[in-house]
Amino acid sequence: MQCRICSNKENNTPYQAREMMLGLRDLHDYFECGQCGCLQIANVPDNIQSYYPGDDYYSYDQIKPATGIKKILINLRDSYAATGKGFLGKILQDRMPHDKLPTLQVAGVTKQSKILDVGCGAGHLLHSLRECGFNNTHGIDPFNAKKIDYSNGLTIEQKSIHDVTESGWDLIMMNHSFEHVMDQHETLEQIKKLLKPGGVCMIRIPTVSSWAWEHYGVNWVQLDAPRHLFLHSTNSVKFLADTAGLELRKTVYDSFAFQFWGSEQYLKDITLQADNSYAVNPEKSIFSAEQIEEFKQRSIALNKENKGDQAAFYLYKPESA
Repeated sequence: MQCRICSNKENNTPYQAREMMLGLRDLHDYFECGQCGCLQIANVPDNIQSYYPGDDYYSYDQIKPATGIKKILINLRDSYAATGKGFLGKILQDRMPHDKLPTLQVAGVTKQSKILDVGCGAGHLLHSLRECGFNNTHGIDPFNAKKIDYSNGLTIEQKSIHDVTESGWDLIMMNHSFEHVMDQHETLEQIKKLLKPGGVCMIRIPTVSSWAWEHYGVNWVQLDAPRHLFLHSTNSVKFLADTAGLELRKTVYDSFAFQFWGSEQYLKDITLQADNSYAVNPEKSIFSAEQIEEFKQRSIALNKENKGDQAAFYLYKPESA
């Protein structure tokens, strides 16, 4: 077993993980690199696409835009969540937070920023940005069935990062898509070419540098065999960035209660789509409202300790590049 990230062959630890989102329970071989710490699949199944349940997969849920006063309030919230500006938006974000947009604040985006979202599915995050005034946004996903044109001007093209020729992007982001990509080095090298000098690549991924992986092991819900091909450590992300000529400057942990209730379900052989899964029927699940609240608070604490099970990594292209 040779690590695909750092090429190490020594002291790699093998694991077997079950497919538990769909409930197939078939086993898949993984190994954790003894040098960079990246957990990765040993062999990608020939039928890997069959593990993505088409239009039912969460990334491809149809977007249903809000209307009227609700739309106005959501746009105020989302504008604040992404930029950190707007008093009323701050109040709304505090009361009904958007869990993904605040990571953009760290990248320093403005409504004029040129933003590309890679592997965006139906483009939920970009749609929110476009609705609140980010007009220079674009999405790509090679696994979409066709090109998507939204009425607000957002376009999602059916292509991969290697098909993109337009450069000068302020921000290229991969929100929980990088772990599904096999050509890790080549993807980052292409992103560096497309970024403007001083531009940022933001990668949000599950990470094995976490309490959840240490505690739950192969029952960790975000291992998500076999869809997640790479579960990076902070060391393996830095190695990748250095190799591509990018600078890892910031890491922000943003895990939530899912790491607890999802993993606890797997320990009890309850799949993610089971009838008594918290994701499907919260009232039929094994968890009380008090337990879920405890999971939320523990997640907040783990994020502060840099031990949450997912993080946003900010890779900068040098100004001189």
